[in-house]
Amino acid sequence: MAKAGEKSSSSWKKSLKRKAAVEEIQEAAGAGDGATESGVQPPKAAAFPPGFSISEIKNKQRRHLMFTRWKQQQRKEKLAAKKKLKKEREALGDKAPPKPIPKTIDNQRVYDETTVDPNDEEVAYDESTDEFASYFNKQTSPKILITTSDRPHGRTVRLCEQLSTVIPNSHVYYRRGLALKKIIPQCIAREFTDLIVINEDRKTPNGLILSHLPNGPTAHFKMSSVRLRKEIKRRGKDPTEHIPEIILNNFTTRLGHSIGRMFASLFPHNPQFIGRQVATFHNQRDYIFFRFHRYIFRSEKKVGIQELGPRFTLKLRSLQKGTFDSKYGEYEWVHKPREMDTSRRKFHL
Repeated sequence: MAKAGEKSSSSWKKSLKRKAAVEEIQEAAGAGDGATESGVQPPKAAAFPPGFSISEIKNKQRRHLMFTRWKQQQRKEKLAAKKKLKKEREALGDKAPPKPIPKTIDNQRVYDETTVDPNDEEVAYDESTDEFASYFNKQTSPKILITTSDRPHGRTVRLCEQLSTVIPNSHVYYRRGLALKKIIPQCIAREFTDLIVINEDRKTPNGLILSHLPNGPTAHFKMSSVRLRKEIKRRGKDPTEHIPEIILNNFTTRLGHSIGRMFASLFPHNPQFIGRQVATFHNQRDYIFFRFHRYIFRSEKKVGIQELGPRFTLKLRSLQKGTFDSKYGEYEWVHKPREMDTSRRKFHL
């Protein structure tokens, strides 16, 4: 009987300890923002010593409690520093120093020697003699062929159909087992100016080949984050047949300039502003984000936009001279991860 009584008393003591620990945690969580319900300020938590490490605490509940207190202390210190800085700026008024620019990977980018200067005579000469000169001189109008890899699945087919509503004067044809080397001469004979091939893997679009006809170049992109129209939340109505405007962002190097000109040559010269539709190719850290929007002017200062879809992300893998030739083609640029991706702050587009 005595042994049973001792066991029951020890288990009762353990349960009391657990309950006290849980109550401590709840009190610490509730006392995060200052005063309690009764209006009494809780006692201030003691500052942690410099060499203090929470991970050294063996008890899990105690460790969690101390970590919660430490996070609350950090939050309070950060908030107090912000309030102090705000008061100082208000007191100084116009004499306040400008806000510091936060450091990001983008603004800490390593300088690239091939960055394009718009006033450079050499760049202007190259542009006047490259493969896209006839388009920018308005001698040719775009005519696009969109096709897929062999035996495409529904998702890839729907992406092609939706792309044809974004790019004016584009036509969707199915491969039917034809090799690209046989398709390209047929496209040239029918006066197509560009060929877009969407590849897939496991029923998901994963690659895009863009070939400018008749003399190239040909770009190969990795495709990811594909969203069709039905998968986009709060999307607008289907796009109209108006020619959209085009926005090209952050294509600053010679390579990026070539890729931007290649995208620009897909769309006709004169956009129809009445349609209020915009196709955007935004380059950020060598990832090209494609979005298609409709905008509306709510007032003189406010503009509302709604996404129409589809959307996807591209990553350049290679740029080849001439039309598509995987065996004997001459490559202008090939992405080599082990050699080129040594620094997170170096970009190529």
